[in-house]
Amino acid sequence: MNTIDFNNIIGHEDVIENLKKALKKENISHSYLFVGSEAIGKKAVALAFAKTLLCEKGGLEPCNQCISCKKFDSSNHPDFYYIEPDGDLIRKPQIEDIIKSTFTMPLEGKRKVYIIDDSFKMNTQSQNAFLKTLEEPPSYVNIILISTSSKNLLPTIISRCEIIKFSPLENDKIMSFLIDKCNKTREEAKFISSYSKGSIGRAIELSNDNEFLSLRDSTINIIDGLLKGNELKVISSLGFFDDNQDSYEEILDIILYWFRDLYIYIELGDNDLIVNRDKMELLSNQTYLSRSKINDIIESVLVTKENIQKKVNYQLSIETMRLKIQEVKNDNSCRSKI
Repeated sequence: MNTIDFNNIIGHEDVIENLKKALKKENISHSYLFVGSEAIGKKAVALAFAKTLLCEKGGLEPCNQCISCKKFDSSNHPDFYYIEPDGDLIRKPQIEDIIKSTFTMPLEGKRKVYIIDDSFKMNTQSQNAFLKTLEEPPSYVNIILISTSSKNLLPTIISRCEIIKFSPLENDKIMSFLIDKCNKTREEAKFISSYSKGSIGRAIELSNDNEFLSLRDSTINIIDGLLKGNELKVISSLGFFDDNQDSYEEILDIILYWFRDLYIYIELGDNDLIVNRDKMELLSNQTYLSRSKINDIIESVLVTKENIQKKVNYQLSIETMRLKIQEVKNDNSCRSKI
């Protein structure tokens, strides 16, 4: 059983400090909205904060010794409620159950604490039903909404909450965690932390995902074949992008980091800023690309990602990008004849 505690959280020191200041001043909001990208630690902070609010000692962090803290860690606290989506939605009956429970006093302590994870998945009916509780919560109720975005939440919901914004973690913090806790080498930790985009949850997932490492190798192999105009690789790339459509974001990120590394290598040589350090030999063999061509490819990949997110035809978007990368071979052939 893991102990839920602020001290076990990676990063977010400013958020935790502000929550502790609110506890010290007894200036605790009835409703919070924790907003930030996926798997960066919002839920971990929300749980530690909820446990602190319920702790019998009433300190700035959970004591981890009282009955309340022990029940919280064992997921057996009668005054703590954790709500998550039922499938793709948080449905109205789930919210109605919450509302009904707020009408009764706490069973053991002074508070009842509710965490609604992925709160942006509340449908309109759920949000409208919940609004009255947010407007006039009982004095003993504290609510924490967790969301990757506030876009799908009603303005009236947002206006009733104190908004706490979570920023992506710095790469060096994720690297230290991966080295110390996941037994990764510095190069492995650097690579994984770069792809995690500041998400500690994503970093842990990638560190245990052999399929992602295989996908990365395949993607880099496809890139090299396209740049060289290798006909077999060009043909196989068609099937590769189709077969891995569900992983298009990861593939496009791999391509972006590759050409970013190539630009850095051309500009600065072997440098610690390079993410794909285990592929230095292959990078060095692609230095014939001009800086402007690398920038064109990077721009094409970014446009491709944006188009796919906007539901532009996937195959057409990928084919346009693929042709942009293949143009390099044609440019080189033309220059060699001059």
